[in-house]
Amino acid sequence: MESKNYLVAGGTSGIGKEIVRQLLLSNHRVYVFSRNIPEPELQLEGALYFQVDCTDSKIVFPNITDALHGLVYCPGTINLKPFKSLKDDDFYMDWNVNFWGAVKMLRNYLPALQLSGNASVLFFSTVAVQTGMVFHSSIAAAKGAIEGFARAMAAELAPVVRVNVIAPSLTDTPLASRLINHETKLQSAKERHPLKRIGSASEVASLALLLLDERGSWITGQILKVDGGISAIK
Repeated sequence: MESKNYLVAGGTSGIGKEIVRQLLLSNHRVYVFSRNIPEPELQLEGALYFQVDCTDSKIVFPNITDALHGLVYCPGTINLKPFKSLKDDDFYMDWNVNFWGAVKMLRNYLPALQLSGNASVLFFSTVAVQTGMVFHSSIAAAKGAIEGFARAMAAELAPVVRVNVIAPSLTDTPLASRLINHETKLQSAKERHPLKRIGSASEVASLALLLLDERGSWITGQILKVDGGISAIK
C-alpha cells in the first residue's frame, strides 16, 4: 500500500490512539495533535507529535507543507448531567471541544487536503444525537452540529475531499472510564446493547481506517453508527 500522510487530532488516547497505531502499521506518516504529549517512552514509534489545543482561541497551528490524504478529529467530551444542572460553561466547553475545534482544524488544513487530490475527513459524533438519551442535551447538541457540518462539507468539497462521521455508542476508552469503572456499571452498559457488550477502540478504529483509505473511496456524507445495535434494534 502506498504511504500517505494523515493528521489525527486527539491521537494520544482511546480511539484516536488506536487509529494512529493502525495507520502506522500500514506504513503511513501520521501527525498527532494533542493538548498533552506523552513521554517519549509512551509515544507510538514513527508518529510525529505536536502539542496543540484546538480550544485555544489564539491557537497557531503547526505548518504542514505535505499534502494530507486524511484528517481525523477525535477530541470529545462526556458531560452527562440533567439539563437543569448544566451551566453555560458546560455548553461552551462541549461546543468548543466537539465542534468548534473541528471547524478550525478543517479550515486550516483544507488546502493541504485538497492538494492530495483525493482526501478523507473523519469526525466523531455519538449515538445520542439520533437516539434521544437522558442527560445528553449538551453533548448531543454539539455532536449534532458536527453531523450537519459534515454533510454540508461533504457536498461542498466533493469530489476532491470526502467527509464522514462515525457515531459510536459507549466504547471502552479512558474518556468513558468513569461510566464503566465498576462491574455493576459495566454490566448495565452491556445489557443496554443488543449485542450485550460495549465497543472497543480497535473496532471503531478499523472502520475509521476503511473510511480513510481506498476501500472507502465511494463513501461520503455518511453518519455511520458503531453502536452494538442500540440505535436500530431492541
